[in-house]
Amino acid sequence: MPKTKELITKDISNLREFESIIYDITTNETVQKMKEFKQHYDTSCFEHCKNVAYYCYIICKKYNLDYVSVSRAAMLHDLFLYDWRTRINGRKGFHAFTHPKTALKNASELFNLNEKERDIILKHMWPVTFWLPKYKESFIITFVDKYCAIQESIKAYKSKRKLQIAYRYAYVFLSMFVLLR
Repeated sequence: MPKTKELITKDISNLREFESIIYDITTNETVQKMKEFKQHYDTSCFEHCKNVAYYCYIICKKYNLDYVSVSRAAMLHDLFLYDWRTRINGRKGFHAFTHPKTALKNASELFNLNEKERDIILKHMWPVTFWLPKYKESFIITFVDKYCAIQESIKAYKSKRKLQIAYRYAYVFLSMFVLLR
């Protein structure tokens, strides 16, 4: 069922507001480097953070929570700028446990974060990390982050599966062509 004009206008309005909230972050030179690192398969760290930020924005706005702080913090929650799949010198511990502190340190050096934004970034990996979130928005990002990770992984799996199927069909047709010659 197609959306009504009113709903489409509201979606565009929300998207514009969301983009304006995170504009200074998304245009920052260091944050732009997040595009160079893969997060989940084909999704860059930048894309992942923006996906998480937008879903958090929508949920928090709907429930009259601090959608500005959660959008900004979500855009920065994985600001670690390294390939987390490889072991790097100086990093102690597993990425899942250490990157919230790294992201908070990096974000704090670039932006003036409020207490809620700091809590959201530091505690977004709960319950993997044992730091209990202080705010509702901090809990929301923990679930949205996992949801987006799953969606991004499923998308990559489906596209890989489609490619495998396409190769099989190409092989079958090529074999038939060779045999029928």
